[in-house]
Amino acid sequence: MRRWSWVLVLVVGLVLFEAVRRALVATGDPNFVPSLLLLGAAVAPATFIAFIAGRRLAYDVPALVVVLVAFVGGVVGVVTAGILEYDELRRLGGAAVLGVGLIEEGSKLVAPAAVLLLTRYRARVDGVLLGVASGAGFAALETMGYGFVALVESRGDVAAVDQVLLLRGLLSPAAHMAWTGLTAAALWSAASARFRPAALLRLLGAFVLAVLLHAAWDGIGGVVAYAVLSVISLTLLTVVVRRLGSHGHRRGRRGSTVPV
Repeated sequence: MRRWSWVLVLVVGLVLFEAVRRALVATGDPNFVPSLLLLGAAVAPATFIAFIAGRRLAYDVPALVVVLVAFVGGVVGVVTAGILEYDELRRLGGAAVLGVGLIEEGSKLVAPAAVLLLTRYRARVDGVLLGVASGAGFAALETMGYGFVALVESRGDVAAVDQVLLLRGLLSPAAHMAWTGLTAAALWSAASARFRPAALLRLLGAFVLAVLLHAAWDGIGGVVAYAVLSVISLTLLTVVVRRLGSHGHRRGRRGSTVPV
């Protein structure tokens, strides 16, 4: 049942979103706007978290911690990135996309890194799940912001908001969530190897790759570029998840558990 929980999350989320959207269109009551933005921004990220959590992997981290990381990671990430980008990136010119990628990918790792340092959750698959959760929180809050701007600029056109929410919702698993999942997986792997030089190099490589994918996403744009980068990002995340799954099965056959 857990394997297909993402379908329930998706269906319930879409039904609630459509109910709020219809109520807003029918009444014109602006009190429905926050609910519309929240649901529209959160359905796709929540569905992808449920999808990753439903894989047959030996997660140690409980659902409450995942939810907290999504919330705290999203807030910390958005606030940190917003402040640093506002203060610093105006001077970077053409290198701004790299700066944005560096700041946002670093800020999204704050909450997962805190869990790694302060708790006992050391299973490598926990890193993937918590990274995806932090990226989901960031993506949802960022999408809410873009949706609100679209609403203001369009002078209350709900269709314009729907476009923003749909596009960013569909792309979020292949963007913020996949990139932070990859870097958090590398962080947990480095911790399991006691931060030896080789593990640190792999962590650095994963982080640089996430920054470059982020910069390409922001710098190139367009449907074709988004499609190619989505395939690359989700393929990399799939490979990591499968490797962690096979690692857990091998450990299980030896009578051990995944945590190291």
